[in-house]
Amino acid sequence: MPLLEAVDVHGGYGGMNILNGVNMTIEADEIGVIVGPNGAGKSTMLKAVFGLLTITQGEIRLRGEAITNLSPHKLVEMGMGFVPQEKNIFPSLSVEENLEMGAFLKPATASRLKAQIYEFFPPLLEKRRQPAGELSGGQRQMVAMGRALMNEPSLLLLDEPTAGLSPRYMNEIFDRVKTINAAGVGVLMVEQNAKQALRIAHKGFVLAAGQNRFSDTGEALLNDPQVAKSFLGG
Repeated sequence: MPLLEAVDVHGGYGGMNILNGVNMTIEADEIGVIVGPNGAGKSTMLKAVFGLLTITQGEIRLRGEAITNLSPHKLVEMGMGFVPQEKNIFPSLSVEENLEMGAFLKPATASRLKAQIYEFFPPLLEKRRQPAGELSGGQRQMVAMGRALMNEPSLLLLDEPTAGLSPRYMNEIFDRVKTINAAGVGVLMVEQNAKQALRIAHKGFVLAAGQNRFSDTGEALLNDPQVAKSFLGG
């Protein structure tokens, strides 16, 4: 049974559809990457999965259970984590306090989970008493991802996790995504750095005008001349 299934998903904002029949399947041990041009519906699709907009047609299932249009709070309870692109940390709180805020469903296991997060993101351990707003962009992204992992999700949604980061931190975030996935967390992320993201993807979904243009393994999409010409800059 797939971890996540999206079947013929339509939806958008203010009565206007941005998604026009998107289909996706992610297994429990996979990293899925959504790429495509600006305005293709990439982030909109991620928000649709997390219940942040109304789906007008189609269905989304988590481990076989219909979750279409459920609230984000309910989805977190069911094992989903979401890291938005912006405003994803509490800047005045310390790194450790940010992580503890993420354990609201499992306060009794916060200490164990924090230790695991510091294993995933070693730079955060020495910064744990420092206000998160004082960290570099890459380290702030680690805090945001770590907080989402504090509820032990089975599926982690990441919206542009490397946006605005230096090449060094971009590569480090992609490495951390692979580590998180290897620990048993399925990942679905939207990325503008398409080539780099597809290199770590088990599955890739190229969207255009709110529809699947191509869906295949990350490696196959990277080697597809049409995908390269139209979406990867040649």
